[in-house]
Amino acid sequence: MEGLIPREDQVMPAPRKYPQELRERAVRLVQEAQREDPELSLNAAVIRIGQRTGVNPDTLRGWAKQAAIDAGQRPGTTTSEAKRIKDLEAEVRELKRANEILLAASSFFARELDPRLPW
Repeated sequence: MEGLIPREDQVMPAPRKYPQELRERAVRLVQEAQREDPELSLNAAVIRIGQRTGVNPDTLRGWAKQAAIDAGQRPGTTTSEAKRIKDLEAEVRELKRANEILLAASSFFARELDPRLPW
């Protein structure tokens, strides 16, 4: 999970430790190693390739699993689906916030219009 760096008006993702090109190359090497040796487990492949590329094996394992999900070879939430879910959750938060503001405003104006209300 990416770390977050707070800014005055929004949150910005922390810089990635590994460049995208290295990520893609390492995942491709893991996939090729497993194709060349079908008995090679994912764990053994990521350890071997991780040492060669300088990528932490646990990090590489996550990338390889996500690549398999994105390719439809494994069940799970694809990267594009995860982004869409994240965007929709942010939209829901914003709509709930707007709804709270509108409820507070309607209560305020209702009190001004009818002084008999006990609020």
